[in-house]
Amino acid sequence: MPTTEPPPQTIDQGNKDQCDNVQNNKKRKVREASTKTKGVSNAVEPEQEPGKKKPCRPKSWVWDHFTKVGGKAVCNWCKNTSYKADSHRNGTSNLATHLRTQCKKFPKHHDPNHDPNQTVLSLQDTNGTGSSANALVAVHFDSDLCRQALARMLIVDELPFSFVENEGFRYFMSVTQPRLVIPGRMAIARDCLNLYTSEKHKLRNVFTKTNQSVSLTTDAWTSVQNINYMVLTAHFIDENWKMHKRILNFCPITSHKGEVIGRKIEKCLEGWMIGKVFTITVDNASSNDLAICYLKNRMEDWNSHPLKGEHLHVRCCAHILNLAVGDGLKLKDMHSSISKIRSAVRFVRASANRLDRFKVCIKETRIQDKSTVQYDCPTRWNSTYIMLESALKFQKAFKRLSENCVEYAILEGGFPNNDDWENAKCFVKFLKLFFEITKNVSGSTYVTSSTYFMEHCKILQAFNTWMGSHKDDPILAKMATNMKGKYENWGLNKYYDKEIADSLNKKIKETLSRIFERYRSFSNKGEAESVAQEVEGSQFVTSSEVYDQFEKDMDQDPNSSKNEVDLYLTEPREKKNPDFDLLNWWKVNSTKYPTLGLIARDILAMPISTVASESAFSTGGRVLSCYRSSLTPHTVEALICAQNWLRSSPLSVDIEEHLEDLEKLEEEMAPIPQLNEGLSDFESD
Repeated sequence: MPTTEPPPQTIDQGNKDQCDNVQNNKKRKVREASTKTKGVSNAVEPEQEPGKKKPCRPKSWVWDHFTKVGGKAVCNWCKNTSYKADSHRNGTSNLATHLRTQCKKFPKHHDPNHDPNQTVLSLQDTNGTGSSANALVAVHFDSDLCRQALARMLIVDELPFSFVENEGFRYFMSVTQPRLVIPGRMAIARDCLNLYTSEKHKLRNVFTKTNQSVSLTTDAWTSVQNINYMVLTAHFIDENWKMHKRILNFCPITSHKGEVIGRKIEKCLEGWMIGKVFTITVDNASSNDLAICYLKNRMEDWNSHPLKGEHLHVRCCAHILNLAVGDGLKLKDMHSSISKIRSAVRFVRASANRLDRFKVCIKETRIQDKSTVQYDCPTRWNSTYIMLESALKFQKAFKRLSENCVEYAILEGGFPNNDDWENAKCFVKFLKLFFEITKNVSGSTYVTSSTYFMEHCKILQAFNTWMGSHKDDPILAKMATNMKGKYENWGLNKYYDKEIADSLNKKIKETLSRIFERYRSFSNKGEAESVAQEVEGSQFVTSSEVYDQFEKDMDQDPNSSKNEVDLYLTEPREKKNPDFDLLNWWKVNSTKYPTLGLIARDILAMPISTVASESAFSTGGRVLSCYRSSLTPHTVEALICAQNWLRSSPLSVDIEEHLEDLEKLEEEMAPIPQLNEGLSDFESD
């Protein structure tokens, strides 16, 4: 069968020409685009050498933190997360998103787009006390600052250097801040020493730049290492009338001899570049008398204080009171009663079983007091006072214990009877006065030099009252007589009649006027030197200099105004007010009494007890414990001094309050009785 071909199609010549033109234009544009691209590539990329491949795109930074396992990428930090990672089908943006937003262990500084100065809002403690977060502050991660804060924590909280290697601490830090590399104990020890050095430099600048006058306290102590340590503490009031106490040195000494102590104090003051020393408060040991004599002779050459060490030696008032109370404890009747009560307290606290029986007696006698009996140190009268005061609250419970417990009834030496408890009441009344006065004069963060005179008068008045009550209370009268004899040995035996009071009043005014003249001449000498230096540097007289000279001429005129001392003594006395701030009063009135203000800064900063230095030994006993006795003396000094400088306020611990809180917590966490009964029934079935 013949095939039939389709008829040829007729093409319009005009349409054909138009299509050819369109195709030619497209080809021309493609050639132009390829030419431009080739030119750009030749300008950017160097000519490829023969035999080498064309360089590929750089590897993404995320592969430094991911590992390919099969066709997936596993995060090197969290290990549990994996993503598809086919090189032809999947990109790396999902991996980068995981690292930046989802992975909690990824250190952000490894991110190339991370800004190390980027801050984050956080609640921070702006007061520096560590009590609570009280402000919203923008912070950023700083490894150096974190290590410095870690060193501060070890110093302030008295933690061992090995604390940073504990498993619990390292796990805690891996959760809270995984970006911080925790240092070892040797590295953190160096950080602590560096922090001590920087803080010491700051404190030395305070003494050198302002030529600050200081009062000192010192004492000696023997550690568990059998090394003798001496502590030197500086007390001063700054230009803003804020009182400061700073431990300058906690250094070893070869012996407790007076000349050795004096040489060591002189060397410490030379190291601190302190040139103005007002007083040194020490206890009544004979070696301290020799040390003060040595320092007086040596300080004549370099002590720039206006008084030149005239009143350098100050005896510790707390130590004098301790000696006086010690004589009052020597009465046989009182000693026997105290011994019986001490034995009773020791019996109760000897074991947990006895303490439980005593608590049952407390409940039976319906005593509501939640405290417990305190055992004392027989050589410390204030500890004995606390023991007797706590035991008197449970007198009825002790009586019930003697009826219910045979072991207590046959106690060696006998249990306390009614007469013993009456003697204890008398003794507590007697010691309470001295306990409160010792506590008041032993402060180091407030002014004590202005309060002791009233406390001294209170003691003398109590002596006279107790000695006059020999008929009603003969034991108290005997104790007062013995203690007053010791008190009189220190020249404090006048509670004063009119003639003696007038004589002392006159002597005080003369002493104040003499000290005032010494301070005024000293300050005028300093002003004259500064004015001479200013005149050498300037050729013209300014209006301020003319005004200053006019004020000086008016001050020197005896008819223009009264002396500062006379003006101060004629001013009305401030009324007694519990909220009265003595330092704030002088801050306000120091412009009115400029020279007396300088005197007040020195006298009010003077401590009247050595408790401030003795408290450093408590810190030393915790730092140099039986488990931490290999520390070198230099490290011990750095830890104790830096803690005093860094701690913004002294920390006090109320043990009884903490015990009550723990008892409440145990009651809240105790299992419900009904559930316990149900469980026991279920188990028995």
